[in-house]
Amino acid sequence: MNKRSLYLPGLCLLLSACAGSPPAIDSGIAPPTAWQYAERDAAQVTNQRWWTQFGSPQLNRLVDQARRDSFDVAAATARVRQAQASAVIAGAPLLPEVKFNLATSHQKLLRGQGGPDLDASQSDDAVDNFGANLTASYEVDFWGGRAAARDSALQSLRASEFDQATVELTLLSSVADRYAQTLAAHQREQIAALNLTNARNVLDLVQTRYDAGSATALELAQQKSLVANQQRQLPLIQQLAEESRITLAALLGQPVQALNLGTEPFQALTWPTIDAGMPSQLLSRRPDIAKAEAQLAAAQADVTVARAAMLPAVTLGATLGSDAYKAMDILRSPYYTLTAGLVGPIFNNGRLSAERDKARARQDELLQTYRGAIINGFADVEKALSSITRLDQQRQWQTEELQQAQSAFQIAESRYQAGAEDLLTVLETQRTLYAAQDQNVQLRLSRLQASIALYKALGGGWQTAIR
Repeated sequence: MNKRSLYLPGLCLLLSACAGSPPAIDSGIAPPTAWQYAERDAAQVTNQRWWTQFGSPQLNRLVDQARRDSFDVAAATARVRQAQASAVIAGAPLLPEVKFNLATSHQKLLRGQGGPDLDASQSDDAVDNFGANLTASYEVDFWGGRAAARDSALQSLRASEFDQATVELTLLSSVADRYAQTLAAHQREQIAALNLTNARNVLDLVQTRYDAGSATALELAQQKSLVANQQRQLPLIQQLAEESRITLAALLGQPVQALNLGTEPFQALTWPTIDAGMPSQLLSRRPDIAKAEAQLAAAQADVTVARAAMLPAVTLGATLGSDAYKAMDILRSPYYTLTAGLVGPIFNNGRLSAERDKARARQDELLQTYRGAIINGFADVEKALSSITRLDQQRQWQTEELQQAQSAFQIAESRYQAGAEDLLTVLETQRTLYAAQDQNVQLRLSRLQASIALYKALGGGWQTAIR
């Protein structure tokens, strides 16, 4: 039988005992009334498959593969199973523990007359004994320590579930980000190759004019320097593309040699307008904030556990059994025993009070962590929204910059061929065009990354499934 099936019924009982939503914890932080920056005409509030909004079938396939094959997600899932087992272990003492014992013994006196602790004697040097009993033991949870331990384990289970969601959200946003970086690097590589070809064409023209005596050695050296500079850019951009591919393959749980990205162009990726909602909604949309809240709730329960350990404990016990000297007589002499006990700490050199103080300090630590998670969540959304706003403004003017750079280079090149313009003008317009084309791709990549970051900051489409 699968081990998971052994503790699953117990876990279900524990969860049903805490069926309602736990009371919300007051962080003491008032969320702002509205975001400082927000996308205009935003219509989409939440989408559990947010990555599909970028219009890339290839990205959809990569995300599905990452969710299936990622080792990080698999490890987080295993941690959830550990927390499930821990919750069952913590809740077990709330019910009596029942044990069954079946025993037999054979005692033989080797020499002498024996003693008071022996069943065997000189007259009966060999004694057999058979016994069977059921024993039930239970500690009365007067001070709520046992229930608090169960609650702490259940909150830790919730935190583990939220951590799994956080790991998956981080993974998927990383996959989308790295895929966009890879396509952008390929696009930049193509632009660099085209500009290198143009630079070489100009070099051929300069070389021809130099051979004819109409161009100087300085002009020839300047163009050769530009060709070498643009040639140097290619390995750098190729390195960026290769690093992105390697990282993307690792996120998918496979070596880069097995990664197949197809031939999707960078321009195929688009971004949606995203409604960030209200800041107050963020507290229920991000799994990392929910995790911090669950950890704080577990720490509060741990304080109750530590306090209960300082108080007396009442234990009850019952035994029903039978003993006999012959196996056939084992059911003929039944008996029962009832026990009760009161155990309380008297002197432990301050250990129990230190445990209580430690639990309180842990609670305070996690309260500050919870507050920090909320503030950082607000900051993440604000930064993503600010990036989107400013990048859209940059792209608006950069589009104009690119168009004018293309026009200037075409005019300068044609005038140079006609002998009406010097080479320096061609070189400057060529450098400007290359920089504008490359900047266009980088701004587009940054805009895609800002949308991915906003989805991540908003918690993606995550919704808690644990109550």
